Amino acid sequence: MPVEKLERESATVVKHTGSHYWVSPLPVWDPVCCVVRGKIRIKELHTTNPIAVGDIVDYEKQEDGGGIITRIHSRKNYIIRKSVNLSRQAHIIAANIDIAFLVYTLAFPETITTFADRFLVTCEAYRVPAVIILNKSDLLENFRENVERFKEIYTSAGYRIIETSSVTGEGIEELREVCKGKLSLVSGISGTGKSSLINCLDPTLRLRTGEISGYHLQGKHTTTFYEVHPLSTGGYIIDTPGIRGFGLIEIEEEELSHYFPEMLRILKGCRFAPCTHTHEPGCAVKEAVEKGEISPERYSSYLGMLEEEGKYR
Repeated sequence: MPVEKLERESATVVKHTGSHYWVSPLPVWDPVCCVVRGKIRIKELHTTNPIAVGDIVDYEKQEDGGGIITRIHSRKNYIIRKSVNLSRQAHIIAANIDIAFLVYTLAFPETITTFADRFLVTCEAYRVPAVIILNKSDLLENFRENVERFKEIYTSAGYRIIETSSVTGEGIEELREVCKGKLSLVSGISGTGKSSLINCLDPTLRLRTGEISGYHLQGKHTTTFYEVHPLSTGGYIIDTPGIRGFGLIEIEEEELSHYFPEMLRILKGCRFAPCTHTHEPGCAVKEAVEKGEISPERYSSYLGMLEEEGKYR
């Protein structure tokens, strides 16, 4: 006999594994396993995943306890990156995020700044507030000069930085306060300690963690799926698999500088509009770099994104 449809409800996607999606009517935590009707697509985006964690969807409950997703609500924001297969497709990491945490490590493993800058540019482009977590502070005693330079670069750009350690507990309470009442995303390369940090925020979660490869000083993937976890102290947090690269998508060359907050503040001072901030005379951005008001590291990242347009878009 066919399974009869029951009532239709709205809920947030809290986990995605292959063809199955778990949804829950947040703030109520009551996940239901759903599948998707084949006709559902996001027409304006060529993405590998038409539905992402954080999406609000309508679904029809079924008598067997599961559900069928029938509609995806409009997103207030999302984080998207170029698909790793170098096709023209993209992958949506998560949607409807209140705050995105970029977990950054200066060592064990070292996060490449270009990765961080691409992530932050994407957050700016898609209206996702971002905070940088400088993790593993207990291992940085011999890197204090690097720590101070890093903080100088990104605080002057306009980003909040929270230094944390899952070993000493530094910064955990501050992080917990920021997460309260929000749907937060935690992202970064493999091995930066994302799952360990989440375990510190709420020890009842007991997420699986991994070791760092001693040979390559790189992390191993421990989180397999994008998944929302409820925090006992309030709010919800999305754990994500480690990412090794972050290709930009849907960002035009003339718009790129708008997503560097320190550049955006002074763009009106450029003689030409639009200005690529590369060769034009009377460029306020180049002048700010020369004066030390914009870090050469961030400006170098900006130039790299322009040069690699053909590869990453």
